[in-house]
Amino acid sequence: MHSKQDFLNIAEELKAKINLASQKVDLELLRKEQSELAKQAEAEGFWSDPDTATKVSTKLKHLTQKINDWNSIISDLDGVLNLLKEVNEEDLADFEVEFESVFKRAQELYLASLLDGKYDANSAILSVVCGTGGKDAQDFTQMLARMYLRYTEKQGFNCTLLSETVAEDVGLKNITFLIEGENAYGYLKNEHGVHRLVRLSDFNSGNTRETSFAMVDVIPEVELESQVEINSEDLKIDVFRASGAGGQHVNTTDSAVRITHLPTGIVVSSQSDRSQHKNKENALKMLFGKLIQLMQEKNIVAVDDLRGVKTEMAWGNQIRSYVLHPYKMVKDHRTGFEVSNPDKVFDGDIQSFIEAKLVS
Repeated sequence: MHSKQDFLNIAEELKAKINLASQKVDLELLRKEQSELAKQAEAEGFWSDPDTATKVSTKLKHLTQKINDWNSIISDLDGVLNLLKEVNEEDLADFEVEFESVFKRAQELYLASLLDGKYDANSAILSVVCGTGGKDAQDFTQMLARMYLRYTEKQGFNCTLLSETVAEDVGLKNITFLIEGENAYGYLKNEHGVHRLVRLSDFNSGNTRETSFAMVDVIPEVELESQVEINSEDLKIDVFRASGAGGQHVNTTDSAVRITHLPTGIVVSSQSDRSQHKNKENALKMLFGKLIQLMQEKNIVAVDDLRGVKTEMAWGNQIRSYVLHPYKMVKDHRTGFEVSNPDKVFDGDIQSFIEAKLVS
């Protein structure tokens, strides 16, 4: 158990972080926005435009919850500090669970305050693509896909399969999910990059130590009416029949959609829905997200300026290694953060890696 001074140090450190974060969040500005949205919601005829009303109501609900969360944690941290100053060392055990609950909420809120990018609050579209390594890489791609599925479950996000290509022998060639939830993109954006697996292979007769790779691609989900404008003549749209284990149960018609953005060479596809229209919409959202990401990387403000800029999957230095032999370790090479239990990581326990990158 922590000592009284340990708890005081943790509480004072978190209080300082929360004070700085609340200034950054600007609670006063949020309250003004909340008041303006509430007036709109109370106006006569508010629901005459259901689409607009729904957007306003949803935004008001999220904003109110955000303000309440900040007010609550500021008050609770003050309460913990006051209690710690009064409580005796021998009585600490009676309050330890309460202290740690408040500390956990404060840390989560502080981390959320770091997600201040333009699209950080958005849902995310996450893809895992098989790299070099043969069957081991295909299996690794499937392991990573499951890891992110388990992570989304732990975070309370909603996950929808958009497309997948199942390898003929084992594992996956690629898979793409829509991960819906507040700050999903902000939390997952730093998973983008090359991931490496080192282990004894189950896919060769010698059971030798092998290294395999997979690429994780993360883009924000954006509304189709966003500021990104794409010329229709720059798009090549193909329809095809969904195939593979993931597509057999979708339909038997040409409803899957593949879109190629000719100036950049970006290719996206969606095959999860029976509706060709819905698959096209999903594919366009993916394309918009990729173009926005590329524009930010190249410091470009218009899609037309991307002409001649070709995208490529760069298998450069990996961002994370998963080592299962001769020792067990998962290490993020950008932050140096590592753990010695890969099984927990592959079961979706990656929040510690995400937090380490956010605060680095």
